[in-house]
Amino acid sequence: MSAEERVYKVDVLTRVEGEGSFYLRARGGAIEEARLAIFEAPRFFEALLRGRGIHEVPDIVARICGICPVAYQMSAVRAIEGALGLAPSEPVRRLRRLLYCGEWIESHALHVFLLHAPDFLGYPSAIEMAKDHKDVVERGLAMKKVGNALVALLGGRAIHPVSPRLGGFTRAPRRRELARIRDDLRRACDQAIEAVRWTAALPAPDFEQDYVFVALAGGDAYPLEWGDRIAITGRPDVPVEQWEQHFVERQVPHSTALQCRLADGSPYLCGPMARLAHHTDKLHPRAAEALRESGLSAPGSLTTNPFRSIIVRAVEIVHALAEALDLVDGYEEPDRPYDEVTPRDAVGFGATEAPRGLLWHRYAMGADGLVREARIVPPTSQNQARIERDLVGIAGELLALDHGAATRRCEQLIRAYDPCISCSTHFLKLTIDREGGSP
Repeated sequence: MSAEERVYKVDVLTRVEGEGSFYLRARGGAIEEARLAIFEAPRFFEALLRGRGIHEVPDIVARICGICPVAYQMSAVRAIEGALGLAPSEPVRRLRRLLYCGEWIESHALHVFLLHAPDFLGYPSAIEMAKDHKDVVERGLAMKKVGNALVALLGGRAIHPVSPRLGGFTRAPRRRELARIRDDLRRACDQAIEAVRWTAALPAPDFEQDYVFVALAGGDAYPLEWGDRIAITGRPDVPVEQWEQHFVERQVPHSTALQCRLADGSPYLCGPMARLAHHTDKLHPRAAEALRESGLSAPGSLTTNPFRSIIVRAVEIVHALAEALDLVDGYEEPDRPYDEVTPRDAVGFGATEAPRGLLWHRYAMGADGLVREARIVPPTSQNQARIERDLVGIAGELLALDHGAATRRCEQLIRAYDPCISCSTHFLKLTIDREGGSP
C-alpha cells in the first residue's frame, strides 16, 4: 500500500444518546488518529436529581432514555433501597424481573430487525428492507409489540413507566391480567427462536477481537435486574459498591461525553456478548437450545466478533420471552404492592443489565429524604472507548474498500453496539479524503 493519507470523516452520528461524529486518519496503512466524538450538550440529569426527594428518583431517571427507562428505574431503586436497608419481597422482585424482560424484548427486537438487519442485507432502512422481506420485519414488530405490552401492563404505560417506585409498585397486576398476555408471549417466543436461526445465517465480516468483557454477576439467574458483583474477564469479581475503585471515567478533548475504562486504562465491552461470555450456563433452556443451533455454543466458539452480536441479541430475546412465560405462570400476587422506606443518611449503589449493558448508579441521601449527590454511568459511555478501538481495528479493511462499501461497513460496526440509536437507521455520512489519489 502507498504512503498516501486517507481521512475518513463521519460528520453526523445521530441517536447515540445524543449527537456525535467519527474521524479516522491513516497513512501508509497505519492509523495515526481515530476518535468517536459525542458533541451533544450536557443533559444535567445528575444535577437535576440533587435536592429532589428520593421517591421522585425513579420517575426522573426514566426520562434519561425512551428505549430503556426500566433499566434506569431498576438501578435507581436497587441503589436507594440498599442504602435504606430495604429488601423487596420475592413477589416484588419477580414482578420487577418480568418488567425488565419486557424492556429487553422490545429493545432487542427494535435493534435486531429495524436498526441492524438492514446493514447485513444491503438496505438503507427497514422500510426498504420490508419490500423484499416483509415477513422478517413483521416478525420483529410483533415481538416488539409484545414487549411493549408487557411493560405497559406492569408499568402503567409502554414508555417511561409510572408504576415502579421505591419498595415495589404503585399497583400489582392480578393473575387474570397477566394470563391475558400469555398466549402472545408464547407465540413471540416461537418467533424469537426462528429469529435466532435467521440471524445466524446472515453474512458477517470476519472480525474477531480480544475483548475484556464486563457484566453484572451474583445469583443463579442470567443477569437482568439483580446482582451484587461485577464480572471482569481475567480478573476477580468486583463488588458493585467498589465500582469507583476499579473503573475510571475521563473526559477526552473530542467529546462532551465521558469515556469509562478500567483503572489501568483498558477499554472493555459490556452488553449482550459480555453477558453471554460470563453467563452462558444461566440461559433459559429454550435460549440455550437456540444458542446451540446458532453454532455459537460449542466449546471455545462464543463469539468475539461484534458483527455477530446480532445473533446474541436474538438469543437474549428468546431468554427474556421464555423467562417471562415462566414468571407469568408462577405469578403470585404480593400481599401489598410496595413497602414503605424510611429515609436516613446513607450512600447506596445499584447496578442492572440494560439491553446495551451494565448500568451503574450511586446516590447519597439525607435523613430529610432528599438526594445530596447522584452519579450514573450508562452502558453506551462505557462502550465508547471500545468502539474507537474497534474502528481502528477495522481500518485496514476500510482502506481496501470503495467509498460506499466503507460507509456501510462503518455503519454496521457502530450499530453492532446498539448505542441508543432509537429512530434513525441511516445515520452516518462518511467522507473520504484521499490525498495523492482519486476520491
